[in-house]
Amino acid sequence: MSIKGLLLGSAAALVAVSGARAADAVVMPEPEPADYVRVCDVYGKGFYYIPGTQTCFGIGGYLRYDTTFAGDPAVNLEGDDYQAGSSYRLRMNFDAREETELGTLRSFVRLQTTNTSGTDNGVQIDQAFAQLGGLLVGYRDSMWSSDIGGIEDGLLTDTDLVVGDFNTNQASYTFAANGFSATLGIEDDGTGDVVPDIHGKLVYSGAWGSAFLSGVYDETFSAEDIDAAFGLDPLLLDNVSFRPVFLTGTPTLLEDGNNGAFALKAGLSLKDLIFADSTLKFEGHYAFDPTVYASIPGIATVASLSANDANILNPTPGALPIFLEWAAGAGYAQAFGKLGVAVAGQYGETFDTAFLTRLPNGTVGYIESSADYYAGVLNVGYAITDNFATLAEVSYKNVDFEAVGQTDQVAGFLRFQRDF
Repeated sequence: MSIKGLLLGSAAALVAVSGARAADAVVMPEPEPADYVRVCDVYGKGFYYIPGTQTCFGIGGYLRYDTTFAGDPAVNLEGDDYQAGSSYRLRMNFDAREETELGTLRSFVRLQTTNTSGTDNGVQIDQAFAQLGGLLVGYRDSMWSSDIGGIEDGLLTDTDLVVGDFNTNQASYTFAANGFSATLGIEDDGTGDVVPDIHGKLVYSGAWGSAFLSGVYDETFSAEDIDAAFGLDPLLLDNVSFRPVFLTGTPTLLEDGNNGAFALKAGLSLKDLIFADSTLKFEGHYAFDPTVYASIPGIATVASLSANDANILNPTPGALPIFLEWAAGAGYAQAFGKLGVAVAGQYGETFDTAFLTRLPNGTVGYIESSADYYAGVLNVGYAITDNFATLAEVSYKNVDFEAVGQTDQVAGFLRFQRDF
């Protein structure tokens, strides 16, 4: 074979092999579409769809650091008549929502931990509840002080002077339409009795602001049962309106011959009434009987009164809680861009309270006295940057019993808070 023929034959073979390889080329499969996390804007900012579901999930919270101060009657370990300290708090909110044929299905859990002057209280469940449409079951702020219906009680400052502010296990149903909502619910009062506390709340909201009316029935222990349990002399207590009792760590004031209490509360909030970016709020309550829903925060006891007067023998077995028969207050908040200022004030009167005392003739008996209560709060806040702000607040509270004396306290804090 000639060289020319050999070259032509080799070229033909190479073409044949190349064609065969081209025919047998490996085809790579197309990648399956990934189910990426998508933004869920149905419930506002911060929600995302859980992949593969129609459930929206959001995580938020804050990290807060406070330096705190409280004056007399607080006493520190060095014997000074004030308490100074610091605290930080981490709060995490977990919120899952989806739409069903019965309305929005929601579950909410709030976890937080607080460290005060080096003492860590561990992680606590501050709230945990489920909602389906208007039905709510779980653990959260009492309906007396919660934001059911979109209205949160309080007078605009951080120390918002709410009466009866605590968390309970509860169940409620809310009907809402055209800015109006009506809520009826029950709460576990911890007595072990089958009769729960019963709440009702009416709310109306509009562009101008909002208004609400709340009522609560508090089923408590009878005074006669308490007298027997603690060995109190019914003759000494025959004409006493109520006296302090501590059961399972909870202070309870009991009216003689009554094992139930009823209270009403109302509030009005007005937006931009005086200036733009302002809120003016009024709030008050009236308790027909002593009830934990009329207790005041802050100076929650008058233990210092027994130190001021050697003849005052109680509180026994603990400090006397202060419950207000009625109180009224107002608050105003104004924003100036990144700067915000708020002020609030409250005045009220306690029920006639029984004090065990040593009488002038040397015998021991009870005297009754009511008290005037008033409080004021002022704060100034500044948004340093997005999601990071500082707040300074000072408050003053005073309780003045006519027959016993008064106790008052100045307190305050400087706060830095990072929201996320």
